[in-house]
Amino acid sequence: MRKEETLLNNYIKKNGLKQSSRRKDVLFSFLKTEKHLTAEELYDIVKKESPGTGRATVYRTMKILCDCGLAQEVNFADGITRYEHRFLHKHHDHMVCNYCARAFEVIDRKIDSLIDSMAKSKGFKPEYHDMTVYGICSQCRAK
Repeated sequence: MRKEETLLNNYIKKNGLKQSSRRKDVLFSFLKTEKHLTAEELYDIVKKESPGTGRATVYRTMKILCDCGLAQEVNFADGITRYEHRFLHKHHDHMVCNYCARAFEVIDRKIDSLIDSMAKSKGFKPEYHDMTVYGICSQCRAK
C-alpha cells in the first residue's frame, strides 16, 4: 500500500467516512498526473479507467484529498480551481502566462530565504506562503 493510500484511509477512518473503491480510483488517477488539473479534467481521466465513477465523486474526493493533505487547490487569475500534489512534494511558487494560462512551477531557495529573513526582522513566524507571478511566457512573447 502506498503512503498516500494509507494517509487517505486513516483520514477516512478518523472522520467516520465510508471507504470507497471509487475514491481510491480518483486518488490513483490524481497521483498519476503531475500537472495542475481541474476536477473536470480529472473526471475525464478517471472515467476512462473507472467508468462508473461519477462527477460528484471526483469533486467530493478532491475536497477530501485537500483536507487530508494529499492535494491542494491552486487558483490563478482565471478563476478556475485546479489541484496539485501536496504530499511529499517540495514547496514551490508559480509563474503564470496571462495569454496562454500555462503555469510554471518555481523552486528557489533564495525566495524562501528572503521571506524567512523578512519575517525574522518583523518578529513574524511564517506558516506558509503562496506566490504567483503573472506575465508573458517566452512562447507567447515570440508570437
